[in-house]
Amino acid sequence: MWVRSSEYRTPTSEEWDAFLGHFERRKLSVGICARSFGTACIHEHACIRCSMLRPDPARRPRLTEIRDNLLARILEAEREGWLGEMEGLEVSLAGAQDKLAQLDAEETRQRTIDLGMPTFSNMAGRTSTANLTRRSATN
Repeated sequence: MWVRSSEYRTPTSEEWDAFLGHFERRKLSVGICARSFGTACIHEHACIRCSMLRPDPARRPRLTEIRDNLLARILEAEREGWLGEMEGLEVSLAGAQDKLAQLDAEETRQRTIDLGMPTFSNMAGRTSTANLTRRSATN
């Protein structure tokens, strides 16, 4: 197959910096933004709500802190009658709870189960002739 050489040209310094910068700007307090290189954030950086946020298991305490803060802010908004504020906070809370559920599901998938190591006495169909001779002599 013939490949156009323009597809494999050496990127300019600016292009390379933009490419590397894309990944640096994807690091967030609770994980990494998985949106494609060169795409704008369509969620206006409401990351906790975004399906492209991939939570980092090591950042669970931070995510829990955000969820707890959202719960407190919802109670305050309810108490003060800030109905517009409550709606946005509830959407963010649903996102935080979803991210925690993602972490729980990933943890469950990665659990290993120790089945133990079988021993000869536990294996079916393994009997030596010496054992059979001893049993028949004692009976």
